[in-house]
Amino acid sequence: MTALITPFDDNGDIIVEAHHHNLQIQTGRGVTGFVIGGSTGEGPYLEPGERALLVGEARRELGAEPFIMCGVAAQSVRQAVNQVDEISAAGADAALVTTPTGLARGNHDAVRRFYEAVAETASAPIFLYSVPPVTGYDLPTEYAAELASHPNIVGLKDSAGRPLHTKHVVEASADGFLVYSGSSSALTQAIAGGAVGAITASANYLPELVSAVVTTARESVSRAEPLQSQLTAATRAIESYGVVGTKAAAGAAGLWTGIPRKPLQPVPRTELAKVNQIVTAARAGVDALVAG
Repeated sequence: MTALITPFDDNGDIIVEAHHHNLQIQTGRGVTGFVIGGSTGEGPYLEPGERALLVGEARRELGAEPFIMCGVAAQSVRQAVNQVDEISAAGADAALVTTPTGLARGNHDAVRRFYEAVAETASAPIFLYSVPPVTGYDLPTEYAAELASHPNIVGLKDSAGRPLHTKHVVEASADGFLVYSGSSSALTQAIAGGAVGAITASANYLPELVSAVVTTARESVSRAEPLQSQLTAATRAIESYGVVGTKAAAGAAGLWTGIPRKPLQPVPRTELAKVNQIVTAARAGVDALVAG
C-alpha cells in the first residue's frame, strides 16, 4: 500500500483535484491499497473533517474495491475514537493509529491502555502504528503481541526499520495478525521475517519497485537483494529530506503535490534538481524491470 501524500495549496487547503489525480496515477501503476492521512500524508496536521474528505473522495474516485486505511494521530482515547468514527463513516476499511506522542510517550502501560480503549469502542478495525523516526517511541514487542490478541486490533505497521524486531512481533503475535513493514530499506528482511507486505512513502514515486521487492522477497531473499539495493539507494537519499523529500520525489514521478502544510517547508529549489535526478534514474530502472 502507498502511504499517500496529501496535496495542499498556498492557503493550506486540500487540493481535491490533485488528490484524485494522484489516486489515478497510483492505481494505473498497480497500487491496490492506500494509507491516507498517515505520517507521509502529514496526518498530524490534518484538521477535523479533512480525513473524511480525503477518504470520501478516494472512495468516489476508486469505488469499493481498493483497501483504504486512514491515519489517526491522537493523544487521547476520546480524540482517537472521534477520528476513527469520522473515517469509518467516510468509507475507510481500517484505521492506522499512531502511538501517542505526548503525555503517554514512554509509558508502555498507558500506551497499551490507549489502544485497548480505542479498540473497544472504535467503529473500524485498528492497526497499531509504531513509527519511532516520527514519534521517538518504539512499541515494545511484548506489548504489540499482547495487543494483537484483541479482536479489533488486526495488524501493525512497523516503521522502526529493524527487521529482527518485525520478526519477533510476527512470531509472538496471534495467527492472522497482519504485520506490514513501513521501512523501505528494511523491506526484504522484513518480508523474510514474516511481514505480509509494505506500507511505504517510497511507493508514491516507486510503487512498481516496492511491489517487485515484496513479491520477490517472498520467494527468494537472494533474488530480492538487487532490487532492494535499488530501492534503498533511492529512498535513503530522498528520505534524508524528510516528508517534504517524499513530496518532491512524488512530484518528479508525476503526482500533483501542492506544497507542505506549514510549518514544513518544501525542499529548497537548489536541491530539487538532485531529487529529480534520483527519481528519474530510479524510475528508468523500474521501466527496465517492467520491460524485462
